[in-house]
Amino acid sequence: MSSHSPEEIKKHVKIYITVFAALMVLTFVTVAVSYLHLSIFYTVLVALVIATVKGSLVASYFMHLISEKKMIYWALLLTVVFFIFLMFVPILTSSDPIIYRN
Repeated sequence: MSSHSPEEIKKHVKIYITVFAALMVLTFVTVAVSYLHLSIFYTVLVALVIATVKGSLVASYFMHLISEKKMIYWALLLTVVFFIFLMFVPILTSSDPIIYRN
């Protein structure tokens, strides 16, 4: 078992509190933006940007993925491979020899 020094624990607690404060600020920003009279496009754009930042903070710090660089690169590579495969699926279906009749 690894023993952690009090200084190391204080450092982690400080990081968690900072991330929590950032999440609260971003939540208030999300609510404040909802009261602005922006077009639907800009409202959705701002909401998605804020949600992406909040999700990244949660995944990075609370789920401890910030230190999992190798796993993230493999997941990204797998995502790209599936994306490329799914882009070619319509091409495969366009050469369907079955003739559909009404």
